[in-house]
Amino acid sequence: MSVAIIQVEEVHKYYQLGESRLHALRGINVSVEPRAFIAIMGASGSGKSTFMNILGCLDRPTSGRYLLEGIDVSSLDKRQLAGIRNSKLGFVFQGFNLLPRTSALENVQLPTLYTRIDKMERTKRATEALALVGLAERSRHFPSQLSGGQQQRVAIARALVNRPSILLADEPTGNLDSRTAVEIMEVFQHLNEQGLTIVLVTHEPDIAQFAKRVIVFRDGKIRKDEEVKERPRASEVLMAMPTLED
Repeated sequence: MSVAIIQVEEVHKYYQLGESRLHALRGINVSVEPRAFIAIMGASGSGKSTFMNILGCLDRPTSGRYLLEGIDVSSLDKRQLAGIRNSKLGFVFQGFNLLPRTSALENVQLPTLYTRIDKMERTKRATEALALVGLAERSRHFPSQLSGGQQQRVAIARALVNRPSILLADEPTGNLDSRTAVEIMEVFQHLNEQGLTIVLVTHEPDIAQFAKRVIVFRDGKIRKDEEVKERPRASEVLMAMPTLED
């Protein structure tokens, strides 16, 4: 049996608001195996965003442990956490956050500027990342020359350029039409098949169905954690969908 890439043990998180205490997470236990594809769901205030912030080393648990590839990141300092974020984690958000006057290739290269990788290797990695998301031929295009779906693909490539172990995606299809959203899920399924572990936050059951496992948060606790039994292939769903011109 493979060692868990993510191990969350009895994690609690609360925020002090004056004299009151807001409990965001209440004793969370989650184990994630390598090559997993997990969808995180839950209403606003359920704890899912706090959980994702902890997974992304953007916040610390009040108590409990979070092990990332066997490393207890709960005790690392800010510099060490920044190193973990840049080397082991890739982030994709609802907003594409691309620099408008910078080409797709240059946008993808941005995370490599904080590494010791030389310019030639940075270009090579960015080119490979764009090819992984099907945009090799658009590398010189600017964001204004790309559709919303293409811009999100560039954002995904940017998240992949440092070759992370885990991709964390927060509502990555929230700004996209239904067909383009499925196209992005096709990219995620392909990346997952290549060995990437993916944790995705979504409000949409139609998007969550493309994952392998769904975890539902409510009131700071996990209320459901189950495998997706009838998981569709995004590529097959796309074939059955009308094009935007139809």
